[in-house]
Amino acid sequence: MEENKSNEFKKSNAKRFLDAYNDIDYSLKTRYNFNRSMGFSDLIRKTVSLNYIIRKYEDELIDYGRLRNAIIHNNNENFIIAEPHEQVVNEIEHIRKLLTTPPKALDTCAMTNVLVTSAEKSMREVIILMAQSNFSNIPVYKGNELIGVANGQKILTAFGQYMLSGGKCSAFLDNVQIEDMLSTLQDSKYFVVKDSNCTIEEALREFNENHKLLAILFTRHGQINERALGIMTGRDVTTAQKILESY
Repeated sequence: MEENKSNEFKKSNAKRFLDAYNDIDYSLKTRYNFNRSMGFSDLIRKTVSLNYIIRKYEDELIDYGRLRNAIIHNNNENFIIAEPHEQVVNEIEHIRKLLTTPPKALDTCAMTNVLVTSAEKSMREVIILMAQSNFSNIPVYKGNELIGVANGQKILTAFGQYMLSGGKCSAFLDNVQIEDMLSTLQDSKYFVVKDSNCTIEEALREFNENHKLLAILFTRHGQINERALGIMTGRDVTTAQKILESY
């Protein structure tokens, strides 16, 4: 009798697995407004394109959906007929943690001492600022509004094009303002602004879906007329992935 009471208080591997499985199922259906009756495998396949974590663990989650059906009898979670391995339980609990309590990019992988410059600065001043700071992406503000991100490679390309058109080096450096260069960019998808609650998963999805993306700027509410609280660039992607692995 005492042994039975002890077993009641000890959560089995099967119970831990099913709790994590159900939390993942509920979290995804709630977040993406899917029908509650949707099967787990269909749910995973539909969210692959929406969620970096699901894309990363798609095969494992599909397997866990099959395992869930092998663990219980007749869809009755009180009738458990198999116990999953400890490693499997730990893995699905890790995925649940990533999906239900994800780390924020601003708290983990974003640089928070953001260096910014103003729109009227000359190209010479911006280039010197980049050399002194060793930052290749610097947000540019016109007054209180973000108008773009000064990027070292884009500046070099603009400088080359200016010289090819017959322009003089000194004229480009001293007469062209950073605002002028940014206004000539036809593609504005090289930076995005996200709010301070943006998760690592959401940030990684931005980089994965937009290969032209150079930087994500974080502000309190994700508005361009707010102060930059942090910045994440392409070189931070590896760090973000490692944080997710160990989270």
